Amino acid sequence: SPVELCRMPLCMERIERVRQLRLASPSAGTRKLAETPTRFHVENIPNSAYILIPLHSSENRDYVPIGFLAPSNLSSNAVEIVPNATLYHFGVLTSKLHMVWLSTVGGRLKSDYRYSKDVVYNNYPWPTPTEKQHAEVERCAQAVLDARKLYEGATLGEMYSKLYLFTELYQAHKALDRAVEQCYRPQPFASDAEKLEFLFDLYQKLVKS
Repeated sequence: SPVELCRMPLCMERIERVRQLRLASPSAGTRKLAETPTRFHVENIPNSAYILIPLHSSENRDYVPIGFLAPSNLSSNAVEIVPNATLYHFGVLTSKLHMVWLSTVGGRLKSDYRYSKDVVYNNYPWPTPTEKQHAEVERCAQAVLDARKLYEGATLGEMYSKLYLFTELYQAHKALDRAVEQCYRPQPFASDAEKLEFLFDLYQKLVKS
């Protein structure tokens, strides 16, 4: 609160530095923001659970380490966010099917994956699950989040760079993959190439419909 800030000299010093920096900007919009030096320049803070997708991720990972966060967590400009998200959305986006789609249609930073809301997310052909399938994806998605909690002290980068070492997490992802695939068709996919062919066929049907 303003009362608390006034009693914190170092914070007040930083706030004043932000104000002066904004006042000195050649941008009229930034100079206007000098009136609110305790606020972020760009505020994109969800008011409910949201999915966090890093813009860049190593090509050596089987899965992009996607987060499912409470609104108390602030995100940076190095990520994309999906507001008002559910465990079902998290489950589909963190599945192998979506990973295969990303690895093909997504951009690259050198050889690493580059996520895009316009190319990857907005064009991804989502399934139309039954109520039972929807619930199973949510259950498996929660199991992935629970498995992450087993490895206290490990970062998501460490877990997903060497996923095979984190047995419970690896197994949770495999179960989630099966649940998501069941939302598309009953028979399993034989390979990633078959998954990709299926997704492109579905995409074509959706575009024409």
